[in-house]
Amino acid sequence: MVNNACMNHKQTILVTGAAGYIGSHATLALLEAGYSVVGVDNHCNSSADVYERVKALAGAHAVRLQHVQLDVRDEAALSGCLKMHPVDACIHFAALKAVGESTEIPLDYLHNNMGGLLSVLKVLQAHKVGAVVFSSSATVYGEPEFVPLTEAARLQAVSPYGLTKLMGEQVLSELVKLGEPWRIATLRYFNPVGAHQSGQIGEHPSGIPNNLMPYVTQTATGKRAQLTVHGADYDTPDGTCVRDYIHVLDLAAGHVAAVKK
Repeated sequence: MVNNACMNHKQTILVTGAAGYIGSHATLALLEAGYSVVGVDNHCNSSADVYERVKALAGAHAVRLQHVQLDVRDEAALSGCLKMHPVDACIHFAALKAVGESTEIPLDYLHNNMGGLLSVLKVLQAHKVGAVVFSSSATVYGEPEFVPLTEAARLQAVSPYGLTKLMGEQVLSELVKLGEPWRIATLRYFNPVGAHQSGQIGEHPSGIPNNLMPYVTQTATGKRAQLTVHGADYDTPDGTCVRDYIHVLDLAAGHVAAVKK
């Protein structure tokens, strides 16, 4: 399914949460792969300035980026955006993502993450767009029974954030069973780190960081006086925790591959 406006290039992709950490890198990767992008974000934890950085990095590809500030739960606004900028597929990133915070305000997470997903799906259906890539999370596995994890591992979300991702997957799975027009890919990942090699875009949370790497970079640049390391009794050479990470550019490439599929 290709819109007439897109006949001179590849398809047009709606990216929700496009100004966020992963969303901005995926937007750039899509542009570089020849796609057009319609980016939407409510900027609750991002800045619109990132679009100018993405455009600068995209060079001549920047003309294929449109961006609109809106909350995806506002179905009228999202539908109006798609009337003005028709799309062929969607990558849905927009969500609150702090595991700890989700235990403090669980209903806010359910309303934002599940409400946002359902609104996006309703608007996509109205515009006859069935191709969706869903940004899920390895938190759907809860406390793993074995490592390394595989997709055969039991799903057992243990936080409200993880629950929103697991519920989102279940909703999408039911839609896939209905067949056309739904064609959906779900990507589960955790601990993305790094930045574009230019250093012009990367992870820059608006408030208190929710993971390690921003603390490291903020300490290195003098924004924080010191880095606190928690835990000294893990079964590791120095007793501190060891985690696996995935580079954000590899993650962005994975989303482009999922769109192609």
